[in-house]
Amino acid sequence: MKLFISADIEGISGVATIQQLVTNSEYQRFRKLMTSEVNAAIRGAFKGGASEVVVADGHGNMSNIIIEDLDNRARLVSGNNRVMAQLEGLDDTYDGIIFIGHHGRESDSDAVISHTLAGVCVKEMKINNQVVGETEMNAMVAGKFSVPPIFISGDDMYVSEVKETLPNVRSVVSKYARNRLAAELIHPEEVRKEIEQKVETAVKDLEQYEPLVIKEPITFEINFKGPQQAQMTTTIPTVQMITPTRIRFTCDDIVTAYKQMWGCVIIAMAATNGILGSVNS
Repeated sequence: MKLFISADIEGISGVATIQQLVTNSEYQRFRKLMTSEVNAAIRGAFKGGASEVVVADGHGNMSNIIIEDLDNRARLVSGNNRVMAQLEGLDDTYDGIIFIGHHGRESDSDAVISHTLAGVCVKEMKINNQVVGETEMNAMVAGKFSVPPIFISGDDMYVSEVKETLPNVRSVVSKYARNRLAAELIHPEEVRKEIEQKVETAVKDLEQYEPLVIKEPITFEINFKGPQQAQMTTTIPTVQMITPTRIRFTCDDIVTAYKQMWGCVIIAMAATNGILGSVNS
């Protein structure tokens, strides 16, 4: 049995502020917490019957997990030059996908450090007219490979949000959101213990879970925070502006659409401060 773990950091136990996740001594603490929480999922996966586990580091530069501290039974996808981002390496040879330390989508909710892919530019993301966050989007892509989502962990608002789309997924609440930059924390040891137990159960009950398969073709709508961000994404020929800040494009399948979405987000991030406009030939 082969399992894929997509790991983020905002939903890890202990995380409550953005300052904890920038490059400083605090960040080093939370890298360790992230690695430990992923290890709990790996232990649970192997206890549940997994024979192979691959972890994709999915936060920021996607090089946060400390490889020398990672459970040596797992392999790690690290580094940020990836076509498939948080899902790099996923294919139809996997039997299930696990989301550790993920966070709520960009919205008016108080989910801890909520955002969708890039808080600097993305205001809302829709797939086939459904508002999605990163977990739901990644689960849809996994569905193209017939890989079911079986477990999630993050704050209580994130868990409730994802269960609107994935009601049967097993979950662990890592903390309770008080507002976007404050949380009621649970001790990391308790969170890790629960993750290990519930991942083990989810893996043992793998047959209960179904892939999230959505109807194709796939239409993405992205509402950006600034018109300069939306406008510059139209350098991709199939992207259409529908308002000064909102774009739309359609692809034949979810994997192609996911890749194009990332292209749009990367362009929008660069356009945020006019970087694209300053390029000289």
